[in-house]
Amino acid sequence: MDIVVKGRKTEVPERFRKHVAEKLKLEKIQRLDAKVISLDVEVSKEPNPRQADRSDRVEITLRSRGPVIRAEAAASDPYAALDLAAEKLDARLRKQHDKRFSRRGARRLTAAEVPDHVPGAATLNGNGHAFQEQEPDGVPTKKIGSLEVKGEGPLVVREKTHVASPMTLDQALYEMELVGHDFYLFVDSETKEPSVVYRRHAYDYGVIHLNTDPMVTQAQSPAAGGTLGG
Repeated sequence: MDIVVKGRKTEVPERFRKHVAEKLKLEKIQRLDAKVISLDVEVSKEPNPRQADRSDRVEITLRSRGPVIRAEAAASDPYAALDLAAEKLDARLRKQHDKRFSRRGARRLTAAEVPDHVPGAATLNGNGHAFQEQEPDGVPTKKIGSLEVKGEGPLVVREKTHVASPMTLDQALYEMELVGHDFYLFVDSETKEPSVVYRRHAYDYGVIHLNTDPMVTQAQSPAAGGTLGG
């Protein structure tokens, strides 16, 4: 496997290509992820003189049989930006490697064992379908996760609940790139409200914040004060 170095609207000197090969050790990367398929390094330049301290940007994209891992950084020169991006890539590779290693010892549960280990899990019948209980009115009710669906009600394929620690937008972007998804749900550390960061076209990102509507909250709150009787 070779490292592909390319420039976006800028020339990449041969000296920098050699520095990339010295900085990104393929042997070290393959020890952390033996299923690496390709490793791309893209260099771009910000022409705005007001951003001279972040004029050079380097993005490293590692593709393997697992999730895509990206690491990018900007600095006053491409060499410094590469060093920062390489440190991020190494940290994400190690985290992904440790996650895979910790999962190896976990035993997968059989379908029959799931109800004993997972509270509220649906019970399967002999055909592998969710067991349906017959209600007195003759309409079958089936258990899907923690929900009871009556008749042909809405089908919830999967329901998950995660414990989330508040994080910054940069941390959310880091986690999204690490898992290789196009979006990531998190709790904003500043607003303490749920937010979603997502990938847009090219290399842009977007973020959606949710704010509680004060009018709705006030309408749902019980009326203050007592009632005067006549």
